Amino acid sequence: MRTPLVAGNWKMHGSRASNRALLDAVLAGIETLAGIECAVCVPYPYLGEVAGRLAKTRLAWGAQNLSEHLQGAFTGEVSAPMLAEFGCRYVLVGHSERRQLYGETDAVVAAKFAAVLAHGMTPVLCLGETLEERDAGRTEQVVGRQLAAVLGLNEKNAFKKAVVAYEPVWAIGTGRTASPEQAQAVHAFLRSGVFPETRIIYGGSVKPGNAATIFAMPDVDGGLIGGASLVAGDFTAIARAAQRKG
Repeated sequence: MRTPLVAGNWKMHGSRASNRALLDAVLAGIETLAGIECAVCVPYPYLGEVAGRLAKTRLAWGAQNLSEHLQGAFTGEVSAPMLAEFGCRYVLVGHSERRQLYGETDAVVAAKFAAVLAHGMTPVLCLGETLEERDAGRTEQVVGRQLAAVLGLNEKNAFKKAVVAYEPVWAIGTGRTASPEQAQAVHAFLRSGVFPETRIIYGGSVKPGNAATIFAMPDVDGGLIGGASLVAGDFTAIARAAQRKG
C-alpha cells in the first residue's frame, strides 16, 4: 500500500503573519486524518520559522528548489546541505515553472534530484508536457524523456526513496485539469519506469471539487497542490479526499 501524499506548493506567496495563520489552520484541519502524509513546500526565507512551528507535528515541510551544487560561488543559490540543516523532508525538483522560466534542462534536474537524495531528503520529481506536446500526441515521449534523464544519472533504486509528480503544464494555474482517465494513463506509463511502491502524485489545478475523482484512479497516490494549498479549508478537503483513497 502506497501512503497517499498531499503536498502544498506555496510558490512565491506568503508573509510571516499569514503563514502562521495558515499553518495553524492546516494543522487543525488535518489533526484527525490518519493514513496520509501532508507537507508544505515554502519559500526559502520562511524555512526557519516553518521548521520551528511544525516541529513535532504531523505536517512535514520542504523547499521548492535547490542548486545542484553543494557549495561555491553561486550567488543567490541554496544547497542541499543548507536545506537538510533546516529539517526539510521534501524538495521539489524540475517544476514546470523552473523548466520554462529559468531554463532548467533535464540534465540539471537530474543533478538536483541526486543532490536531494545524497543529503537524506526526498525529491519530488516534477514531469509534464505542454498543451502543444499533448495535442501532438507526444505526452509519453516528453515525460519519458524527462524521467530517462534522471534514471541516467541515478540508479532505478533511487526511486524507492523518491516521489514523482505528474503536472501537465497546460493544467497548472489555468483552471483546466486533466481528466481522471488522462491522469491515470500517464501515471500508469510512469509507473512502468519506476518501482511499484514509488508514489506518483498529480499536480494541476487540484481542488476540493475534483480531488476525489482524480485520487480514485489506481495509480494516483495523492496531489501536488498549488493555489488551493493557500486556503486551509481547501487543502484540508483535498487531504480528506486522499485519506479516503488510503
